[in-house]
Amino acid sequence: MTIPLKTEKEIVAMRRSCALAARVLDLLAGYLAPGMTLREIDAHAGRLIKEHGARSPFLGYRGFPGNVCISVNEEVIHGTPRERKLQCGDIVSLDVGVVYEGWIGDNARTVALGEAPPEVRRLMEATESSLYLAIDKARPGNRLSDISHAVESFVTARGFSVVREFVGHGVGRTMHEEPQIPNFGPPHCGPKLKAGMTLAIEPMINLGRAEVRRLDDGWTVVTADGKPSAHYEHTVLIGQEGPEILTIPEGKSEEIERKLKQSQA
Repeated sequence: MTIPLKTEKEIVAMRRSCALAARVLDLLAGYLAPGMTLREIDAHAGRLIKEHGARSPFLGYRGFPGNVCISVNEEVIHGTPRERKLQCGDIVSLDVGVVYEGWIGDNARTVALGEAPPEVRRLMEATESSLYLAIDKARPGNRLSDISHAVESFVTARGFSVVREFVGHGVGRTMHEEPQIPNFGPPHCGPKLKAGMTLAIEPMINLGRAEVRRLDDGWTVVTADGKPSAHYEHTVLIGQEGPEILTIPEGKSEEIERKLKQSQA
């Protein structure tokens, strides 16, 4: 396995693409409202990406029909644009990628419309917390599975389960570079992490059982037991001194830094 290392010039370019991906995700999350269809939301996402001088790496990828992935409640990932309407109490996982100046930024977030049930809120909080715990392990000298183990050990201790069929990945000029990054496994295994790696770390965590299945559209992945799932993702640079989150929404750097520091406590 050869994991690409980015040059300083390439890192500067990735910072731009990732900042744009974060902005589009933030705007899209604020746009959601009950009554909207997934098709309407995807069309708006396409306009946002185009207005910012970028394009979607998802649209047309292996035939994927959407600009972004919109997954609701029991839908884990890869939700397609369709006529399903959002309702108050839904949770919506938005996965947004952009290609800008030849480089890809990739990030995801789960958003609640109104008041989600307490157990679903706990699922969302645990999934997001596990992301920052995993990011904290993205340091030179650590092993790849240190990232994976950080997610699994945290969420399973709280009664949630890890999706095993889908994983994080390297990202750069292409959407899926080496390495694959599972959200499960023992620590201290796999390739040694090095400065210059850029990784899309993305826990996908279920309220119930870990098993998933794919719908007849060939894309949308749902929990086998019909219970909710949450999904969070950042593109992360492994720097000489530790991780740098590249997909930070404008004006939220202090909030993100606080969450990362909490993972170190």
